[in-house]
Amino acid sequence: MLGICRGRRKFLAASLSLLCIPAITWIYLFAGSFEDGKPVSLSPLESQAHSPRYTASSQRERESLEVRVREVEEENRALRRQLSLAQGRAPAHRRGNHSKTYSMEEGTGDSENLRAGIVAGNSSECGQQPVVEKCETIHVAIVCAGYNASRDVVTLVKSVLFHRRNPLHFHLIADSIAEQILATLFQTWMVPAVRVDFYNADELKSEVSWIPNKHYSGIYGLMKLVLTKTLPANLERVIVLDTDITFATDIAELWAVFHKFKGQQVLGLVENQSDWYLGNLWKNHRPWPALGRGYNTGVILLLLDKLRKMKWEQMWRLTAERELMGMLSTSLADQDIFNAVIKQNPFLVYQLPCFWNVQLSDHTRSEQCYRDVSDLKVIHWNSPKKLRVKNKHVEFFRNLYLTFLEYDGNLLRRELFGCPSEADVNSENLQKQLSELDEDDLCYEFRRERFTVHRTHLYFLHYEYEPAADSTDVTLVAQLSMDRLQMLEAICKHWEGPISLALYLSDAEAQQFLRYAQGSEVLMSRHNVGYHIVYKEGQFYPVNLLRNVAMKHISTPYMFLSDIDFLPMYGLYEYLRKSVIQLDLANTKKAMIVPAFETLRYRLSFPKSKAELLSMLDMGTLFTFRYHVWTKGHAPTNFAKWRTATTPYRVEWEADFEPYVVVRRDCPEYDRRFVGFGWNKVAHIMELDAQEYEFTVLPNAYMIHMPHAPSFDITKFRSNKQYRICLKTLKEEFQQDMSRRYGFAALKYLTAENNS
Repeated sequence: MLGICRGRRKFLAASLSLLCIPAITWIYLFAGSFEDGKPVSLSPLESQAHSPRYTASSQRERESLEVRVREVEEENRALRRQLSLAQGRAPAHRRGNHSKTYSMEEGTGDSENLRAGIVAGNSSECGQQPVVEKCETIHVAIVCAGYNASRDVVTLVKSVLFHRRNPLHFHLIADSIAEQILATLFQTWMVPAVRVDFYNADELKSEVSWIPNKHYSGIYGLMKLVLTKTLPANLERVIVLDTDITFATDIAELWAVFHKFKGQQVLGLVENQSDWYLGNLWKNHRPWPALGRGYNTGVILLLLDKLRKMKWEQMWRLTAERELMGMLSTSLADQDIFNAVIKQNPFLVYQLPCFWNVQLSDHTRSEQCYRDVSDLKVIHWNSPKKLRVKNKHVEFFRNLYLTFLEYDGNLLRRELFGCPSEADVNSENLQKQLSELDEDDLCYEFRRERFTVHRTHLYFLHYEYEPAADSTDVTLVAQLSMDRLQMLEAICKHWEGPISLALYLSDAEAQQFLRYAQGSEVLMSRHNVGYHIVYKEGQFYPVNLLRNVAMKHISTPYMFLSDIDFLPMYGLYEYLRKSVIQLDLANTKKAMIVPAFETLRYRLSFPKSKAELLSMLDMGTLFTFRYHVWTKGHAPTNFAKWRTATTPYRVEWEADFEPYVVVRRDCPEYDRRFVGFGWNKVAHIMELDAQEYEFTVLPNAYMIHMPHAPSFDITKFRSNKQYRICLKTLKEEFQQDMSRRYGFAALKYLTAENNS
């Protein structure tokens, strides 16, 4: 304790020195700058122009004086740097070998000061300095439901991770949709010293469904009331956040405020910054009871252990039942009930300074929370208008939010210095696999890509689809990058069935895609398209990983494995469903081939029938796909036979065959070793053949490849000899793996390759 006070006295003395030295210096300079009662300029040129008493000696004195001024200013700057370092190293009351002190300018619970926006310090209370252990885990609870809220949570988490210096444990109360999305995201994000647990929000509905709620958050907006019952019994304290929060500081500073709770204080809340609970917003406005302006529940500090002892569950239920007799429903969800409880029991609340929850809804007093925007710690977009809210600093707030929205999440995969992460089996296996690779191998980067874990955000937009009851439904599967977005609307017009797309994008590109999709009437009218974002990492386009992600997240029994550059014929969806029945795909191993054609024209009058397509083929408007550059890829389809075929016909596998097929959803995945350009589909078709799939060409189906600029990967393949050498090496290794897996039957692939 004595050491802390001594440290503070040293810090105070240094601060006074910093203030006094420049003041004394400038008094001295100011006094010395007068001659005969007249001010003398420090500039030699100005003196020479205006003073007849100018001499060489006085010139030297003034130059010397200027040099001294610069020296003093430099000393001041050095002293400031030392002070900032000293502040960072200020001694703390240690609870262990590794502790950290956050010098907090926090509220003391004095409501008058807080309501005036004045931050009350506690610098005189040496023994009450809040402490957060360096490696102490900070617990954060968030209620999240649905597709949009899942996107919001990611931005919130990014802002927390960006500033944090402590291990984090997220407790996510989520519905099945949010859990699927966020569980996959965190598993593939692999952020060190971050743990995530999920709690089934749907199981909690019965706890709060009896409360009528008018708020847009619906039933999930009431679930913070049951956290004492939902979260683990051994969890003593937790920070509870809304999904529309953005952090501008280390969350450990907020965690440290728990040390300031006294007596029966169990809730840490910021005063509501609107006039809602004052009841004067409009005529006959009748809000729920609240203490003064009431409190906002976007940021809550909960002392769970004390709340349980106080029988919080019984307390809020009795209050809600009593108030609902007159109010009939809540308007602001859980916030109304929290405030009603606090009105009856004001001793429960510790009032946080308002910079811990700057509420950006219209007509708030949020601007009184800070003297400068740099003072802000937490921004709360608690208006339905979100980024369109009115505030004189809204541009600053919006830019801060957009910074985290588009921030590269891969950069947040940093280890915490001095804080060992919990053992993670997936991370350990990944490190083991990577350590077995030879970094001197010229194909090292190709091999490494196979083990790269790409952060993945499933169902980036709202998805809603129930497969057809007759078990014939087919999902179109494809992958794309930013330069192919223009194909989405056209594909949606050609294919009315469900679609599963994997998009390879950066964080910033994902937001561009979101704006593009939300601005498209065609895309917004379709709820049966699943958009799965696979975030960019590494130098190769992970084409087969993308295909696997899109394949894995379909809800239909069959899938059409296509590419984004192809437009299916009108009516193909219904035709394929009929073919599924005709060829008994449910009980046989068949791969139905959709013949592929191409046009070199950017504007094409799309053929509406097979007869029209054949006519265009004869006129040279259309060609069989890759006829000019890669005939082997689709030659086994036997286009000559297809011209006159009226029934499905079987074809045999040949070397380099890569048709577009319809298969059952249980077909093998694509091989991830093939990235960029070359052999990615060929290897998959080879595996289907090895597993004895029968290739059947559909006589009245077709798809047309639309022209586009060459991809970056095909350019690398054509221009880089080492790229081609590595692709050949990977091919040989794949064929060897096939021989090991399928034995004698796989020898034909080696023979076919040698003969081709």
